[in-house]
Amino acid sequence: MNIYDVSQKAGVSIATVSRVINGNPNVSEKTKQKVLDVMKEIGYTPNVFARGLGLNTMKTIGIMCSDSSDTFLANAVYHLEQNLRKNGYDSFLCCTGYELHTKQKYLKLLLSKRVDAIVMVGSSFLEANKKDNAYIMEAADEVPIMLINGYLSHPRIYCTLCDDHQAVYDAVSKLITQGRKKILYLFNSKSYSGLQKLSGYKAAIAAHELTLDENLMQMCPNNLADTKNLLNSLAKQGLDYDAVVTAEDLLAIGTIKFIKDSGKQIPQDISIIGYNNSLLTTCCDPELTSIDNHVETLCISTISTLMRVLNGNDVPNKTTISNDLIVRKTTNF
Repeated sequence: MNIYDVSQKAGVSIATVSRVINGNPNVSEKTKQKVLDVMKEIGYTPNVFARGLGLNTMKTIGIMCSDSSDTFLANAVYHLEQNLRKNGYDSFLCCTGYELHTKQKYLKLLLSKRVDAIVMVGSSFLEANKKDNAYIMEAADEVPIMLINGYLSHPRIYCTLCDDHQAVYDAVSKLITQGRKKILYLFNSKSYSGLQKLSGYKAAIAAHELTLDENLMQMCPNNLADTKNLLNSLAKQGLDYDAVVTAEDLLAIGTIKFIKDSGKQIPQDISIIGYNNSLLTTCCDPELTSIDNHVETLCISTISTLMRVLNGNDVPNKTTISNDLIVRKTTNF
């Protein structure tokens, strides 16, 4: 069935059907309802791209995330889609991976679909080489770009992020004031967010006049097996520590498993703090103390900002949200 069938069955012109589809107010309520009833009766669904051409908006937002299996990113995508739907927008989701050329490819794909804006979830979309971020800035000349957990200063790029530096600084400081002096920091990324967390760790060590030991800062893939293997290797090297702070909850879960297997007590011998306050924190024994980066709040704020941008309002290019430490059984605060 097509628009011509709707026109014939409703006894109105094709132009009138088009006005109804596009939400044009210059149609009487009676005629509008007649057309809608016919569309429902014959099962006609307007083509979203044709409708977008008429309205100059697709009412569709592109979402890019690097890895949908990541718990933080998966939760973010869920909350983004929920809030977009509440505001009358559909979404296209692209899981890009971490390679620059695939991120560029999918961004071009979304632009070709004439989306109204693009949301990039996670700081992995920002490259260490600033020239490699040119493709994002070029895209911002076409549609608004929303960055979650990353910061890039450019017109029409709007960033919503947690204060990762302060969150890790506070967590490490809390451990130090409790008497922990050798704090191992495990991280899995040198993204914008990853570097902010690392700088928070270093700043806390310096502020409390402890020695910054490079051996206590270890990069590790974000999985259980590699975390346990790394900690086992560090133990064989004789590395001593009395607390562990991690950039992701999964790294902390791997740490819990290793420490328990080693015969040490948590938190009596070693305190552990994770990051993201994911579902994993309550699925382990003991339950994990973790930094809550408020993924839902991040997404609600992002979509709120986007709606204001699309409505032509002036909004700040950067919104920062504070984090909270959720205390459970791996610390004795």
